[in-house]
Amino acid sequence: QAQLVESGGGLVQPGGSLRLSCAASGFSFDYYAIAWVRQAPGKEREKVSCISSSDTRTYYPDSVKGRFTISRDNAKNTVYLQMNSLKPEDTAVYYCAGLGSRWCDTDEYIYWGLGTQVTVSS
Repeated sequence: QAQLVESGGGLVQPGGSLRLSCAASGFSFDYYAIAWVRQAPGKEREKVSCISSSDTRTYYPDSVKGRFTISRDNAKNTVYLQMNSLKPEDTAVYYCAGLGSRWCDTDEYIYWGLGTQVTVSS
């Protein structure tokens, strides 16, 4: 079955960097836009990045713009999220999710990973 597996999370100091990876299997990876979505206690779920199936378009909210960069390697069925200048408010579980579209123009999520914890603390 379709599967998304996140990795690369952990504990990092404020101002530090992490690179998350999302390895996909069991579906036509290059047919779907892929998003990173985070969930923190007491906060609404937030889409922090998205990349179209052909990586011609990307999306970032103001909260991470200029600090996070999404990329994908369709040959490896993998999406990455480079996170720089991390802040304590970035602390959350980060999920990789497949959208029901080639484009980042929908909030419909078809596939979900189990998430990876990112903790930003001194």
